[in-house]
Amino acid sequence: MHIKVLGSGAGGGLPQWNCNAPNSKDARDGHENVKPRSQSSITVSADGRNWVLLNASPDIRQQIFDTRQLHPHNDGPVRNSPIQAVVLTNGDVDHVAGLLCLREGHPFNIYASARVMKTVDANSIFNVLNAEKVNRITTPLEQSFEVNSPEGPLGLTITPFAVPGKVALYLEEDDGSGNFGTEEGDTIGLEVKEDETGKIFYYIPGCATIDEKLAARIKGASLIFFDGTLFTNNEMLDQGLLPKTGERMGHMNMSGENGSLEAFKDLGIKRKVYIHINNSNPVLRDNSPERKVVTDAGWDVSYDGMEIEL
Repeated sequence: MHIKVLGSGAGGGLPQWNCNAPNSKDARDGHENVKPRSQSSITVSADGRNWVLLNASPDIRQQIFDTRQLHPHNDGPVRNSPIQAVVLTNGDVDHVAGLLCLREGHPFNIYASARVMKTVDANSIFNVLNAEKVNRITTPLEQSFEVNSPEGPLGLTITPFAVPGKVALYLEEDDGSGNFGTEEGDTIGLEVKEDETGKIFYYIPGCATIDEKLAARIKGASLIFFDGTLFTNNEMLDQGLLPKTGERMGHMNMSGENGSLEAFKDLGIKRKVYIHINNSNPVLRDNSPERKVVTDAGWDVSYDGMEIEL
């Protein structure tokens, strides 16, 4: 199974267009220890020719340009693409806006939970995707589905499952409950299996906490991509970037007794990769003490263009 990281950053990427905090400034200035990152998405393939996007970043056009595997096939018609399907994990702008860049009449399938598909269906701008060529397929939670192109199977089976999280920012409702209108299916994880080999990995770019159910599911996994948004709960407050904590945004922090470093310590996962990393996070600096903490704990910090064979 072939896996490639198209974008490893959180919303806004690195550098963020209107940010001059240290990470963004140094990335913009070409600092050797702070590499630019686009907004998060990965792509996966069973055969190396036909590819499935897991989320469609606003940066998808540049990501396709930078990824030879996603260039049109030379032995195909004048207009063609290796992208055969898109699977969405939530309705966040940094995960769905890229669909608008895939509007040039290319046939592919979109898979999403009922909650996320409802958001896509409710916004008429997504109708630029020709309904005669682009199928929208709602995927019930905990039910495995064969990932297909409009022409047939792609050799992958995905199982979507709910994870603790929060509804997309632009869909929040101040209902006094403290959960901002969040319902099951607003944020999901994906179990991705290659049909021929049975190999499995997990993709969870947004998650608020590791509960017992999730821990039991992922224990002993060969590979997981996991939410790496913030290192500390208050880092955006401390840097004067946003008056919100990681918890308020529905993201699990890396550090602390309730952080992902601690939660994953005894799960026996062979390879752990942080993705969806916010531009405020000090682990984005290759030589930072925080980077050493996560690498010493056995984690990789993803980067654009990272490739993994499973």
